[in-house]
Amino acid sequence: MVPVVADTGGESLPRLGPGAGASASGRGLARRRRRRWVRYTAFGVTGLVVAAAGAGWAVYAKLSGNITPDEAAAAELARYEKERPTSLVKDARNILLIGSDSREGDDNARYGRDSGTERSDTTILLHLSAGRSSATAVSLPRDLMVELPGCRRPDGSRSAPRFAMFNQAFALGGSACTIRTVEKLTDIRVDHHVVVDFHGFKEMVDAVDGVEVCLREPVDDRAAKLRLPAGRVTLDGEQALGYVRARKSLGDGSDTERMERQQRFLGALVNKVRSNDVLLNPVKLYPVLDAATSSLTTDPDLASLRGLYELVRGLRDIPMEQVQFLTVPRESYAYDANRDQLVEPEADRLFERLRTDVPVAVAGDAPGSSAPPRPADSRERSHGDPHPGPFTKSAVTVSPPPTFRGNTAAEDTCE
Repeated sequence: MVPVVADTGGESLPRLGPGAGASASGRGLARRRRRRWVRYTAFGVTGLVVAAAGAGWAVYAKLSGNITPDEAAAAELARYEKERPTSLVKDARNILLIGSDSREGDDNARYGRDSGTERSDTTILLHLSAGRSSATAVSLPRDLMVELPGCRRPDGSRSAPRFAMFNQAFALGGSACTIRTVEKLTDIRVDHHVVVDFHGFKEMVDAVDGVEVCLREPVDDRAAKLRLPAGRVTLDGEQALGYVRARKSLGDGSDTERMERQQRFLGALVNKVRSNDVLLNPVKLYPVLDAATSSLTTDPDLASLRGLYELVRGLRDIPMEQVQFLTVPRESYAYDANRDQLVEPEADRLFERLRTDVPVAVAGDAPGSSAPPRPADSRERSHGDPHPGPFTKSAVTVSPPPTFRGNTAAEDTCE
């Protein structure tokens, strides 16, 4: 017999004993327990998703926040927009990479006295072809004699136009002055720019666990704090900085050889970053991204992970032999052997090809060498008889691209 209780209306209701559900069999309780389990599980999964999304957003926000937007340069370039070159080829991009010799900050102070100004220790114009089939990095010598425009100084005053060494542009007016100088020199529109200092360079090298180079002879350079054996050597960040900056103890001591050494090192760095053990390993990839973004000052359009990703996502498919490094054709300045001047018409020919996005080739012993030509695009073809017969010349003759002294990222420095 089921016990009853009286409700407030005087009716008798059954008392549900322990373990009972909506029926005498207990199936109702089981359903309620299942509902509670599903509900709690859903809450847990939702919490994990939200936590993961929050962590992902936190990482994204941190990495994006690491990048310093160069608002001052953007404002200065906007002021002179009417005099800047226009882009001729849709989707081709030109990025100016500037290595600053700033001694500002505790970590950079060890490399010399902070004079309150900085110069461009290394400047590279990187051209990415439309369709991202190739990347061409052109080093611009810091001792190149060029026409500098009037530029806004850090204190707000303006310098007068002058004929001077190229790296004085950065000292006078920072990245904006350097960009305007490059555009005036080359007639190439600079779409983006990136500035990295000593500390940032070291951090990126350390983040990929060092970069391997090949030394033909031992190095002992006290000024660069560099002692290395001959042969294959993996350089950490501090060693790499000394290696790319050293002049007196490596080779003939010329700035030309130093630029070639920088180019080969960058090729090795590109290979290391693109290797599977970095790009496919989140544990290794995050430090690389953190180091890279922490060291960068860029134009506002690049000053986020999204901006950088949009720029570099097509680079993954460029063959290493199509990642090329060269130095702009130059020779000793006529009035000072310690300065440089462009070799014409070769330099103008190079700038025109970059401007119009047509191929160039590189070889270690150019000029005068014949590197295997790449297929030329439609702008490289000269058309003959539109209706060739059996005894006429071919309708299309392909001209090989000109060859400049340089190397590719696919080359092994030890071979």
